[in-house]
Amino acid sequence: MKGFKKYQHIEKFGTDETRGIDVGECYIFPKIDGTSGSVWVEDDGLHFGSRKRELSLQQDNHGFMFWMLKNSQIKRFLEKYSNLRLFGEWLVKHTFKGYKEDAWQHFYVFDVYDDEQERYLHYNAYAPLLYEYDIEYIPPISVVKNPTYERLLGFLERNYYLIPDGGEPGEGIVIKNYGYTNKFGRQTWAKIVRNDFKTQHSKNQPTEVQEKKLVEEDIVSEYVTSHLVEKEYAKINNEVGWTSKQIPRLLNTVYYCLITEEAWHFVKKHKNPTIDFGKLKYMTFNKVKEIKPELF
Repeated sequence: MKGFKKYQHIEKFGTDETRGIDVGECYIFPKIDGTSGSVWVEDDGLHFGSRKRELSLQQDNHGFMFWMLKNSQIKRFLEKYSNLRLFGEWLVKHTFKGYKEDAWQHFYVFDVYDDEQERYLHYNAYAPLLYEYDIEYIPPISVVKNPTYERLLGFLERNYYLIPDGGEPGEGIVIKNYGYTNKFGRQTWAKIVRNDFKTQHSKNQPTEVQEKKLVEEDIVSEYVTSHLVEKEYAKINNEVGWTSKQIPRLLNTVYYCLITEEAWHFVKKHKNPTIDFGKLKYMTFNKVKEIKPELF
């Protein structure tokens, strides 16, 4: 029995919950301002939820369940993909009211969860499935690698999803890095809400710039080699035998070797660069996972 599942809280960008989410490939999505809804299938048919509870026709959420029961595409989709549940925004008037008139009272999927594998699907995995059944889903504004904070703020002014011509940009953005887990071991997304910044930033669209490679990325690419990872893995394996409990030891040992054995070389080569050691550590861990994927 599947039952109701609460959607994860989207954390503010820049907090401990999301630190490091901007390292790697980031999908930047428009954030829309309605009320959250979910739909899944069980043996007795479709079930619906709000952010906090399962719905019924007697205790609906702004007509969401009533509308969804008439949506044949959703029903057919979940009959085929019964392991999936859809999370999205039921667009009813909330704080931000600047959407197109024909956008209201519709459901816009922003995440798809696999109940069997207990994980959220990558956008590239679920978008073609939803498209096939003509189910509306929120597309990304952009996909960008290692975005700076300033670049992320620039995307606030590019959120015109469901906005009429001449309207002001939408509520904000959601940042998803599908390879990211935070320091607490949780996969999470980050958000930046435009109201927090619109008085501080121009409404003019910023000039696009090509993403430059980070110095931390160059260091990891050159010095975190297969030889280094295999050498430290072999030491641990010979000493205590390999189990998944040794993963933190391997990750931190490789990072320790990078700092203690190679720091002089990469500081000299890059002419005393400014290094974000948090990013350097995160990228090192990712490189180890790329080199030895069978361990993770």
